[in-house]
Amino acid sequence: MLVYKIPGREDIIIENIVFDYNGTLAVGGKLIEGVHDLINELSKYANIYVLTADTYGTVVEECKDINCKVLTFPKEKAGQSKKEIVEKIGGDRTLAVGNGFNDIPMFEASILSIGIIEGEGASGKLLARADIIVRNIREGINIILNKNMIKATLRD
Repeated sequence: MLVYKIPGREDIIIENIVFDYNGTLAVGGKLIEGVHDLINELSKYANIYVLTADTYGTVVEECKDINCKVLTFPKEKAGQSKKEIVEKIGGDRTLAVGNGFNDIPMFEASILSIGIIEGEGASGKLLARADIIVRNIREGINIILNKNMIKATLRD
């Protein structure tokens, strides 16, 4: 579990972290270099979920050595599927990480969200709904692991 003590706000308790796959953890269906080890480190503190329609059909192979649960769903209504997963695991204790328009519903269902601008770009509408925005996934995971960075970014 991760607990963020934010001055001027209630504590944020995170038990689950959900990641979009393509555009967030992977570009062109291939896991971004360095992500494997960072997610395994993060899995010591929270349940990790990778959510994807698996556009490239690569997620199972790419994530086979990562301590996470891969959840796939049909390409149609991806945003709704992601939202339902977050609600099922408990959005009030879930941090969502993504880059696309279809990640907006899971951002809205989560207590905390991080927008990633990676090699596939990011939806401008998603960025307007993110609590934190970072330049790449490695920075995003490092911020999640660093309570002082979260505190500095979100303090009142």
